[in-house]
Amino acid sequence: MSLSQELWSLDDKLPLNKATLKTEKELEDLLDQNINLLNSNWLVIGRQIRTTLGKYIDLLCMDHNGDLIVVELKKGLTPREVTAQTIDYASSVSRLSLEDIAKIYLDRTNQNETLNEAYEKKYHRPLEENSVNQNVKMVVVASQMDQSTEQIIHYLRDTYQVDINILFFNIFQCGDKRLISRVWFEDDIEQNTDLNKVKGSWNGEYYVSFGSGKRHWEDARNLGFISAGGGVWYSQTLSLLTIGDRVWVNIPHTGYVGVGRVIDTVKQAKDILFEVNSIEVGLSSIKTKANYLYETDDQGNAEYIVKIQWEKTVSEDKAISELGFFGNQNSVCRPKSEKWEHTVNRLKKIWEIE
Repeated sequence: MSLSQELWSLDDKLPLNKATLKTEKELEDLLDQNINLLNSNWLVIGRQIRTTLGKYIDLLCMDHNGDLIVVELKKGLTPREVTAQTIDYASSVSRLSLEDIAKIYLDRTNQNETLNEAYEKKYHRPLEENSVNQNVKMVVVASQMDQSTEQIIHYLRDTYQVDINILFFNIFQCGDKRLISRVWFEDDIEQNTDLNKVKGSWNGEYYVSFGSGKRHWEDARNLGFISAGGGVWYSQTLSLLTIGDRVWVNIPHTGYVGVGRVIDTVKQAKDILFEVNSIEVGLSSIKTKANYLYETDDQGNAEYIVKIQWEKTVSEDKAISELGFFGNQNSVCRPKSEKWEHTVNRLKKIWEIE
């Protein structure tokens, strides 16, 4: 596949002339200062990060899940060797501890801001330490790609779900200004994953992060629900759940507090009904510890609820938290890691659940 990008002036009805970058460092500077050009949901951790083999990663980023992204920059054609080089970098990064990553970010900010502070500022929630660096994504940024590289990346993505992608860019001249255009080679690997291809890598059990602040666990425990809101990013993953799905609920920085089955589809809090004394009533008629009816006229920022029939719950002071347990920033996710298998099996044993 060959991608050809052109920009036209609607006023002059002429194509803009192609321009160039002077060096790869110019591209690195641009993305370091404007990571939104790649993904607005990424946080730059550092640049020119030295690997264990003495080579340097152009940019290292983190996403909202706490996963790291290795970004390799090539201002021209991508040779086939760049794929192996990027995978090598990802292998090195996968061994970084949270302390290592925090130090890299602290060095980047000259000791003025910590990773936890930057994460909470960007994503409006504390960093869940157990979720950091569970997966490494790889992105090659280049203006062109040779056929061999294309075949290798297709093979890795389609056969093994390796999270590697290419972003193509082109520079155009518009008067005295230069413009940059970009296009991704493929969709995000998480959006393209075919669960039939990776059968066995997900155990069918859903992880739920029940964030504190706007909601209270005792409400969820007593009425039978999970919830999320305050922004589309927080609430949208609730739609992954269908009736009959089993969920394991974790309160960040506290521990696992419950497991149950979904009994209804996701609804905005103002539309949900609970049975109280054999009568179905809305939340406005129920005394709760938290307010779930904020932003009722704003669908994007409102609270959303999924009703759950609990199999087992415990109070927050009896939450289960052990070294090696799975954690994640998403309100709902389908983990595919060995850590998740271990977490579910361990909780089943502790709570005596089949």
